[in-house]
Amino acid sequence: MQIPTRFLLIAAAALATVAAHAQTTRPSLTGKWLGTVAGTDFILHLTDPATGTRTAALDIPEQKVQGIPMQVATPGDSVYLRITQPVAQFAGRRSADGHQLVGEWQQGMRAFAFTLTREGSTTKPAGPPRPQTPQPPFPYQSADITFRNEKAGVTLAGTYTVPADMGPFPAVVLLTGSGPEDRNSTVFGHQPFAVLADYLTRHGIAVLRFDDRGVGQSSGSQAGMTSADYTTDAQAALAWLRAQPGIIKTKVGLVGHSQGGTAATRAAMLPQGPDFLVLLASPSLSGDELIVQQSLALTRLQTTDATLLAAVEKQQRTMTQIVQKTADNAQARAQLSTLYNPTNSTNAQLLAQLEPQLAALLSVTYRDLLADRPAQTLAKVRCPVLAIGGSKDVQVPVKENLAATAAGLKAAGNRDVTLKELPGLNHLFQTATTGAPAEYKAIEETFSPAALQVIGDWITQRTQK
Repeated sequence: MQIPTRFLLIAAAALATVAAHAQTTRPSLTGKWLGTVAGTDFILHLTDPATGTRTAALDIPEQKVQGIPMQVATPGDSVYLRITQPVAQFAGRRSADGHQLVGEWQQGMRAFAFTLTREGSTTKPAGPPRPQTPQPPFPYQSADITFRNEKAGVTLAGTYTVPADMGPFPAVVLLTGSGPEDRNSTVFGHQPFAVLADYLTRHGIAVLRFDDRGVGQSSGSQAGMTSADYTTDAQAALAWLRAQPGIIKTKVGLVGHSQGGTAATRAAMLPQGPDFLVLLASPSLSGDELIVQQSLALTRLQTTDATLLAAVEKQQRTMTQIVQKTADNAQARAQLSTLYNPTNSTNAQLLAQLEPQLAALLSVTYRDLLADRPAQTLAKVRCPVLAIGGSKDVQVPVKENLAATAAGLKAAGNRDVTLKELPGLNHLFQTATTGAPAEYKAIEETFSPAALQVIGDWITQRTQK
């Protein structure tokens, strides 16, 4: 699931007085800049004349994208770059030596730490240690594969790992959270799905993980994508996996993280659905209520002031009501602009931050998230279910969501349900201090060994019956 803190921060930014950066002479930005977002290489071409118009264009070689025009603003030592389709932006600062632009890439409802380095520079960004990332040689078979979602007309690319022992084997498909993610669910240098797939395959379970539409080697696009669309990808992955030799066709499950759990649950109520479900930090509250509880959990990391918490809750509920009740995007945009910029500030930095957020709030994807009613879907799931969450998860707060999961599955009369709150873990299942998204990058651990064991043991128990 994306890191949604900026929706919470829009109001604070709108109400704050933003000091203007001092205008000083800066080295030219003209040149070719290189960086990586979620495992995908970006190439940025900048022209920065002493007088005249600055220009920027973006290439993404893996996606065969070239020359996407970008809007440029460079107040002081800051650099803002923005594209309108899909809506995305970079906000960062020049390094002291002028050879790097260090900041954050925001796309849709996700955010990534992002550093651009000038081509030819000897400055290299130091990557944080990620000791759990699997390294070859592997004690199992691994192959890059593709499969078709004929319903959507897309080809999805992934990695298929199979234990080295004699089969047949149980198997799972891994489903990433919302927004564009690669097969490893790469975030801040972590590859949690690579770690999970490695663990499960070493324990006798075949695993398929794949790039989302429009990511890596997969065709298609994320534009306008909903949970229903992702569900068809999950169905196609299940069908491909069941067709492989050496797989026990009646013991194939779906493992969904966050919004991937939503797609997994929807697939479970359809024909030829999974034989079991593993829901990792999967939302079970209604979509609009999830956003409110998420915002409150994030705010509680900074304050316990009841008045401020009440104001945040009121603002978030107002936002969701505007989006849900106002089908016309122009009308909804006007109301949201008033909500988040009540003084009608013309501050360029504020407006540069606000615009992509408004576009994201009014996207088909976000509207679909708010309209989601997991209780109705869970009430139709009758296969075995493991649902786990971390006690420090502030994106899908564990107590409220596990309670809603239990209620939905009880309504289905499902008697094979295991719910676990794992102490000390965040939304990514890392051992955390506070659970704040800001910690994700700093934590060395990618996936808690205790969580891996819970998942592996439960799948093994259910598939050996």
